[in-house]
Amino acid sequence: MGGRGRGQDRGGRGGGGGGGRGGRGSPAPSSTGYSRGGDRGAYRGGDRGGFRGGDRGGYRGGDRGGFRGDRGGFRGSDRGSFGGGRGRGGVFAANVPATIDARLTDQSQDALVVSMRSVQLKDSDLPSRPGFGTAGTPIKLRTNFFPISMPKGPIYEYDVAIEPPANNKRLKRRIFYLAEQTNEWKQAHLTGRVAHDHAAKLYASFKLQAPLALKIQYTDEDEEDEQRDKPRDPKEYTLTIKFIQAIDTQGLVGYLEGQPQQRNYDFMPVVNAMNIILSAYPNRVAGGGVMVGRNKYFHPSPMVPPVLLGGGLEAWRGFYSSVRPAWKQLMVNVNVCTTAFYIPGNLAERMMEFMNIGPNPRLASFVRGVRVKTTHLGYRKTAKTVAKVNARQHRFTAEGMGEVTVEQYFLKKYKIRLRYPELPLIDVGGQKQNLLPAELCIILEKQPFRGKVPDELTSNMLTVACQYPNVNGDAIVNRGLMELGLAQTPPPANSFGITVGNQMAVVPGRILPPPVVRYQGGNPPAVDERGSWNLRGVRFSVGARLAQWAILLIQDGNSRDEFAGPNDPELERTWRGFADMCRKSGMQVDAAAPQITVAQLPRKTSEDPLRKGAIQKIRDALLGLRPKPRIVLVVLSDGNRHVYSGLKHLCDVFLDVATVCVHAAKIRKEKGQIQYFANVALKFNMKLGGVNHELAENNMAWLNREPTMLVGMDVTHPGVGTVRGTPSVAAVVASVDKRMGQFPASLRIQESKKEMISDLEAMFVERLQAYRAKNNGALPSRVLVYRDGVSEGQFSTVVNEEMPQMREAFRKVGGGQRYNPKLTIVICGKRHHTRFFPMEAAHAAHDGNPRPGTVVDRGATAVYEYDFYLQAHGGLQGTTRPTHYYVVHDENAIGADQLQGLTNDVSYMFARATKAVSLVSPAYYADLACERGRCYIHPLLQGISDSGTTATSSSGDHEEVMQEARRLWRHDKSSNGVGGSLKDTMFYI
Repeated sequence: MGGRGRGQDRGGRGGGGGGGRGGRGSPAPSSTGYSRGGDRGAYRGGDRGGFRGGDRGGYRGGDRGGFRGDRGGFRGSDRGSFGGGRGRGGVFAANVPATIDARLTDQSQDALVVSMRSVQLKDSDLPSRPGFGTAGTPIKLRTNFFPISMPKGPIYEYDVAIEPPANNKRLKRRIFYLAEQTNEWKQAHLTGRVAHDHAAKLYASFKLQAPLALKIQYTDEDEEDEQRDKPRDPKEYTLTIKFIQAIDTQGLVGYLEGQPQQRNYDFMPVVNAMNIILSAYPNRVAGGGVMVGRNKYFHPSPMVPPVLLGGGLEAWRGFYSSVRPAWKQLMVNVNVCTTAFYIPGNLAERMMEFMNIGPNPRLASFVRGVRVKTTHLGYRKTAKTVAKVNARQHRFTAEGMGEVTVEQYFLKKYKIRLRYPELPLIDVGGQKQNLLPAELCIILEKQPFRGKVPDELTSNMLTVACQYPNVNGDAIVNRGLMELGLAQTPPPANSFGITVGNQMAVVPGRILPPPVVRYQGGNPPAVDERGSWNLRGVRFSVGARLAQWAILLIQDGNSRDEFAGPNDPELERTWRGFADMCRKSGMQVDAAAPQITVAQLPRKTSEDPLRKGAIQKIRDALLGLRPKPRIVLVVLSDGNRHVYSGLKHLCDVFLDVATVCVHAAKIRKEKGQIQYFANVALKFNMKLGGVNHELAENNMAWLNREPTMLVGMDVTHPGVGTVRGTPSVAAVVASVDKRMGQFPASLRIQESKKEMISDLEAMFVERLQAYRAKNNGALPSRVLVYRDGVSEGQFSTVVNEEMPQMREAFRKVGGGQRYNPKLTIVICGKRHHTRFFPMEAAHAAHDGNPRPGTVVDRGATAVYEYDFYLQAHGGLQGTTRPTHYYVVHDENAIGADQLQGLTNDVSYMFARATKAVSLVSPAYYADLACERGRCYIHPLLQGISDSGTTATSSSGDHEEVMQEARRLWRHDKSSNGVGGSLKDTMFYI
């Protein structure tokens, strides 16, 4: 495919934020984007204790992704109290008539599909669309795409060099702003006719007299406020604008029209130019907005004021915009987004607010990178980090004073008596350390928080971010189009001849029927309109045997919720009730009572932030059990993520014993206790090798036509605040029999933030061998892979790098015999901004979201390739996000209806829930397995390293960090992390 970039809206998965499962990455939210609107996680009763092991770049409780802004309106006063109504859900633009775009109803797309069948593709090319789906109930949907006209004539691209070099974004932005004020800029006719990225790229609607050199007399903002003994030396910068190329847009026109010869056209140069042209208005310095990342824009608005989060932070709602090609039309995708910002004001007060939100706050992550203005001299500085000393402890030699403390120095020199001398000092130095009291620093306004939003504030952030679809739709077409400058087409877009439509595109969709869910005997349960069913009166398809089990009570200072001890009569009533539920659900439960042990944890201290002492107590308690249990029900005191992660690390990697965690408060609560028992039984049965439910034969027909192995693959990356060089975690899960119920996993740690799976060949061999062991030596003749965790620009890399490893695994497992099963690879994407809005209440869920089973393969999808959007699940809250499925290789020739229906059906096979989930089950399992692997390297993900390496360490320490990760992983015992009997089970679910 020759480097066809497709990733303009994804933001990778590592690092901070909404783009990055890390972020996908990452479960603790990074501030740069959160989303909610899904189902993921289904029941919280089980072993996750309601959290995902720590810090994966996008919040994971809901539906994977960054805070994208979904769910009812939230209003406080201006930075007012955290509160307010949430608006009402409903159909967006319910009474506004609209018809499906004409470009989608003239059969021209179908003609393209037929014409592409005769085009010869290479093995490494992405397959062409084989056809469009027709199954299901036809519906009309609005989608948050707006038509955008193509520029007139070529776009002229220029490089901009700054001399002397400017080494940070803020400085470059200031230099460009000053350049725009010069007479030379105006004389070159650049005003309103060029767009730039405030860094190195400039696009013009006409050909400049290049090379063009502009001299800038540099002045800093607020320079007149600074108190200096002598004025600053004047500094001069030169901007040199050099011609690169004239970008012809006609190739893109041919691509959008579906001309076969344009299939491999690289549309990214035009799209990148268009994104920068459209960003010129919302990103202009005079506009007062803030750009976060590459294409999220936030403008202060009295109509939608910031909402107080706590901890010195507030939430801003803004808009995302990105140009994307679609059939016969260039589009701009516009969505809402929410990000945490610093509340302006005294840094010391904000630090104290941050420290007050919970135990062990990471103050350095709050301070790092924040711009401040000093009150005593008026300088603007960037805080580097928090010092390990305070104003009373730190001493230095001052001119005319001798050796003094910082507190004494400010009293003598400036007559300032410090109010908070016990607070850590702040380093605002460049190469040299420069320590200042935080109370003399004022946080400047309009600064996004780039750290990881603390867990304690996540629910507040989600409440702001989650808005109903009608609320989001209104925000997009009204405030969004105006703030982004798309409604009025201001300069410079108008000089390029660019205009944007003000109505969302209308596309055809279909609602697929749910599959028939099957349990052992009896009538199948009814699937309701939310894609869910209940367990009342059903028995698991294959009930496992519950024997040699134990209960571990965690006592951690929460006596209100905890059981009193092993002899607490309520504890016996509880475990007997749970065992009875397992029996009713079809499990074989031994009559023998479980062993019961207690771990009394040491108190939380700042000296042991990871609770290592607590894990040692848990280890001692479990090693005291005789005989060794097969599975342990762990009754957690609360949701402490350090205890949870440490416990999973201990039991999975060292003790080889399965665990299911529950919260004491939840399992004791009489209201809903039966349902809670049932949810926990789901996990017990799967971890002990059972199968909870299956699909009816007609839903399994394609899978059972010949031996098929379903595979899920995922990689998760370290997020914000982790030790630099912390490895990424890769997982491959696969079915082992025709029931498609059990999906054991292979896990690996690998190079930090690498998207492709390094050791995929060995992991695939493990999965094929596990399949063969369960099938009398037979191997599957078809392999269907659902690959999660790949950004759009990496699709061809999966084909070029990962597919050869899969084929090598086939060759190895086949031995001397030729073994070459038919392979299909489907990439699953959640990190996108496409949303669909039903137009009629009859086709919408009660809150205005699409109904479960809504599928779209026209209008907002690829021009040539084989992709579709599917929302299999019923959303819990907010605006639901469909999953984008993209076929990158297909030897099984699965037709559109077949693949869409199969993917929808398999979304109902997730064993830990009694409902359809938002991501097809094998990929979801791989995601859970990655999360479990993250528990094993939890210290590094928390920014804590035994070697002293930190989040700000140099890249030279990466090998040392990898060695530490290998020790935590016990890599010398098993590259899987998990060995022994657990490795062949769904220990991670």
